[in-house]
Amino acid sequence: MLIMAIIIFNLPILQADEEEGPFDEWISHIRVLAKEKGVSDKTLESAFKDIERNERVIELDRKQPEFTLTLDEYLNNTVTKGRMNKGKKHYGEYNDLLIQISKEFEVQPRFILALWGIETSFGRYTGSFNVIRSLSTLSHDLRRRDFFTDELINALTIIEQGHIEANDMMGSWAGAMGQNQFMPSSFLSYATDFNNDSKKDIWNTQSDVFASTANYLSSSGWNSSETWGREVKVNKEIDPEIITTSAKSIDVSRKISEWADLGVINVDGTKLPDVNIDAYLVYPEGTDGKKFLVYDNFKTIMKWNRSLFFGISVGKLSDMIEYY
Repeated sequence: MLIMAIIIFNLPILQADEEEGPFDEWISHIRVLAKEKGVSDKTLESAFKDIERNERVIELDRKQPEFTLTLDEYLNNTVTKGRMNKGKKHYGEYNDLLIQISKEFEVQPRFILALWGIETSFGRYTGSFNVIRSLSTLSHDLRRRDFFTDELINALTIIEQGHIEANDMMGSWAGAMGQNQFMPSSFLSYATDFNNDSKKDIWNTQSDVFASTANYLSSSGWNSSETWGREVKVNKEIDPEIITTSAKSIDVSRKISEWADLGVINVDGTKLPDVNIDAYLVYPEGTDGKKFLVYDNFKTIMKWNRSLFFGISVGKLSDMIEYY
């Protein structure tokens, strides 16, 4: 799932060290904040009608599993032959639309498809939680009150703009919405009305889903003349200071030719391509695990989800959809 921290509003909310207080009083507080941001009484009435705190959301927030999968286990779950075949099928089904969007936003179709496949299994699993109720619950909770209050106001703004009805705004327990799992802030920044029907519909309109994904990547620095990266081997000891082991530190680059001089080769033992682009050597599981040479597009994927495993899975699935 996609959880982004692109905050659209800076709200004057209660201090995080205060007591939660009654839920209905908190909703009254949210109503005031939302009206200050231009949300109408009509939208507020529809969004908060009979609303109750969802304790299941708090339970899921508190019991998020620790990340214990190995890279191979993660890839076995996300980059499957079945998912590859479905991606290829959808590539053919939506070929004309994908080419049109690719030309407009300068993003290769295979990456749009890969993100769609990994986020929601090509739109099959988009979440069964009402987003307003989930975000209201998480906003009332103290753990990440500021973040989720901002996202709640953003969600109300989306309804106010007429893109979807409150009852139809469904997503994950944490508020990620639609077939590409945008948080409301990401929706306001990147969602696109590609079919020009005056609604940005990332739930049911495929052209809007694809264009919104492409717009996100394009706006975040995507380079359509490059790919994401490749798995490699290293036949010499390399200075650990220039190796990336965390999604937070992809910042030491070398030209591919320089990596080749340092002993980096393709995973099949052949030489790296002779192209003049910046690359980063990534060890997602340390020196004993698999190694990857990734490019700036990989860093753009990291803006979508700051996980090395996620970025590698998107890249690998995109390759499988296009080339296998």
